Amino acid sequence: MKGIILAGGLATRLRPLTLVTNKHLLPIYNKPMIYYPIQAMKKAGIKEVLIVTSAYHAGDFTNLLSSGEEFGLRLYYAIQKNPTGGIADGLKLAKEFSKNEKILVLLGDNIFNFDLKRIVDQFEKKEKGSVVFGIDMDTESKQYGVIEIEKSGKVLSIEEKPDAPKSRIAQTGIYMYDDRVFDFIGKLKPSARGQLEITDLNNSYLREGTLECKMINWWIDPGTSHDELLRANNMVAEKVKNGELQ
Repeated sequence: MKGIILAGGLATRLRPLTLVTNKHLLPIYNKPMIYYPIQAMKKAGIKEVLIVTSAYHAGDFTNLLSSGEEFGLRLYYAIQKNPTGGIADGLKLAKEFSKNEKILVLLGDNIFNFDLKRIVDQFEKKEKGSVVFGIDMDTESKQYGVIEIEKSGKVLSIEEKPDAPKSRIAQTGIYMYDDRVFDFIGKLKPSARGQLEITDLNNSYLREGTLECKMINWWIDPGTSHDELLRANNMVAEKVKNGELQ
């Protein structure tokens, strides 16, 4: 499997912090935010990772991360020309890189301590399909894509930021796709906000009955607000000191 980390966007909600740098390079406790998804890739057994970012800060990423040797993997870079094109728009840039292999996709501003290795190994053996990862967010789920599942784990629906959520399960920025993902992306149409939505992509797999949802117990998205950025720093500091996170 190949790995893709999506680290573009303008991060207007975090200004003025992001007027001079990409949000994924902001510090979370003792390291830059982008280190956490890279380390999650390494832990999952991924050897090659493509970082998709914007032209504005691409040089900052390469100066910081170089070839990835420090992390024990190989890093590559791609430029998303339209930083507001959406997650699926950034993902389509990985088509040539993936070389018809399955892919693990992480959003660069997601931090979690769940070990993906076992599910990656299981997914590599599957003929086709996709896996999304959810977390119980109580009343905050409507800020994200909301996953509705049966007790068996079967996915019934995924809705992007619904006014009336059908469940408390938020879709995190962790995804696994088979080699047909780019064909599905090619059929997507921009949403009302002009983006190629990752939820629309996941619904392509849902309609054919090959989408799975796995639950995780801790996850935070520091890129949504200054308060969440502060909360992430405090939570990560605690988990690092307790040995729950590297």
